[in-house]
Amino acid sequence: MNYSKIKTALTIAGSDSSGGAGIQADLKTMLANGVYGMSAITALTAQNTMGVTAISEVTPEFLGQQLDAIFTDIFPDAVKTGMVANAELVGIIAERLAFYGARNIVVDPVMIATSGARLISENAVETLREKLLPIATLVTPNIPEAEVLSGMRIADKSDMEEAAEYISRVYGCAVLLKGGHSINDANDMFYDNEEMTWFESIRIDNPNTHGTGCTLSSAIASNLAKGYDLKQSVQLAKEYISGALSAMLDLGKGSGPMHHGYLFQEK
Repeated sequence: MNYSKIKTALTIAGSDSSGGAGIQADLKTMLANGVYGMSAITALTAQNTMGVTAISEVTPEFLGQQLDAIFTDIFPDAVKTGMVANAELVGIIAERLAFYGARNIVVDPVMIATSGARLISENAVETLREKLLPIATLVTPNIPEAEVLSGMRIADKSDMEEAAEYISRVYGCAVLLKGGHSINDANDMFYDNEEMTWFESIRIDNPNTHGTGCTLSSAIASNLAKGYDLKQSVQLAKEYISGALSAMLDLGKGSGPMHHGYLFQEK
């Protein structure tokens, strides 16, 4: 009997009990994009469409054991990291990924929410700078996160280009700087090895956008796992997000600021 080997992707992130972001959104996105998804959980959360009520982080030792279990059995073709709240966890991720020679590493540096709230400690940010970004293939910051990584104020498209080039040069990885509504709606700036590309999208008026960052980075990792190059992977992931949002699917209940829909849905 002939079996076709499916490509694999690993998400290292927190669990969202309501299923709209984090590990749950990542695994759904990977499945919808045709790869086998695996997970190493950094934290459990109690949350719903109204907000987060509790967080329980795993120990660095247990996170390392999860990563060992994965890499010694089903070696991932791509890896994405999401929210990692403390320096010790960031450190163990960087150490294990380097030890196993992980490839196609997409870092979603979940540091600052769109609202401006800081989500991880200063020490964790420094460890991310020093240990994780230098081994990353791609980093996908939003505007506030890019300001932290670059030390620059970003107010327009020119600033985005300058910040992306700086981050790429300092950390040695490609950059997808997400414009967001604050600057240019859904247009993102991609910088890789001195090549600058704007990925332009039409803004879709859909309030159910919780988890879009997780979904985008997971879709990029899925495409990398399947053998697409970086630029193609970003383009396909952007198309996937646009298709999911334009479907206007809704859970049908809940009216909080985090209300989300089925962003993992295939186009």
